[in-house]
Amino acid sequence: MADWNQQIIDEFRANDGTVTTMGFGRGLVLLHHRGARTGAERVTPLGAIRDDEKSWLIAASAGGSPAHPAWYHNLLAHPDVSIETPDDGTVDVRAEELLDDDRDEVWDRFKAMSAGFAEYERKASRVIPVFRLTRR
Repeated sequence: MADWNQQIIDEFRANDGTVTTMGFGRGLVLLHHRGARTGAERVTPLGAIRDDEKSWLIAASAGGSPAHPAWYHNLLAHPDVSIETPDDGTVDVRAEELLDDDRDEVWDRFKAMSAGFAEYERKASRVIPVFRLTRR
């Protein structure tokens, strides 16, 4: 997975945020986060929805796996992070996990954006978390 992520990161950076691999287009952000236990810096490409001028939405789908992705735990431990975006460059943001009706509303937006998210939901034995990343 690390090699695939690095390929996506490289393509994102080489093409000013456009990733043709798997048809991502300009729908990704690169999340810069720190390990919850190690503090090691990481970069993870993620599908994102631009919510407004100051915020982006991301989903911890992990392809429908039974466990949350590592970055989910990292955001809970260290919510002040940054993202590289196709249109705004690098932006410092604060991550907030959305809960209950707020989470459900945003999750519906992800499923409307891509049928893959509905498939992840069917496969997962967990509620897939979503976050709002708000400009600091």
